[in-house]
Amino acid sequence: MAERFEFLSATDKPALVAFSTPEWLEAVRAALLELGYKVHTAATHGDFLARFHQIRYQVVVLEELFAANSIEENLSLRALQQMPMGQRRHATVILLGDSFQTFMPLQAFQQSVHAVINSSELFLIRQLIEKAVADKELFLHAYETTFQRVLTSPLRPAA
Repeated sequence: MAERFEFLSATDKPALVAFSTPEWLEAVRAALLELGYKVHTAATHGDFLARFHQIRYQVVVLEELFAANSIEENLSLRALQQMPMGQRRHATVILLGDSFQTFMPLQAFQQSVHAVINSSELFLIRQLIEKAVADKELFLHAYETTFQRVLTSPLRPAA
């Protein structure tokens, strides 16, 4: 699915999806559009990396078998897992596939993503994306608040 070049404004909510299964791609794309995201799709691993490094995507939804026969062969997932946190913190990363139990925190942690979703729950994808984004934002808000308190603490040693 070729997309024409488009500009993003400061108020746009960019999302990146990377799927090998066309039905899943369309379901996720439609849900993100309903949620007000500007959706870009990656067709290959190279395309995924190029897009991810060009735009600060708010949401990334990746198929567990994107351009791969096994999760171990998913180069896009491996690249995300190996990136420093500063390069990927801006995005809520969701992994979708048959081998996950939806919103199982340990599976998400094992894959270095924010949430995992089982493909059998694709009919709930809009609500599941909303929940994953809200959970990540809540966690990040608590992290940022704590970080700012530490920085401004009178007990903080001088550098």
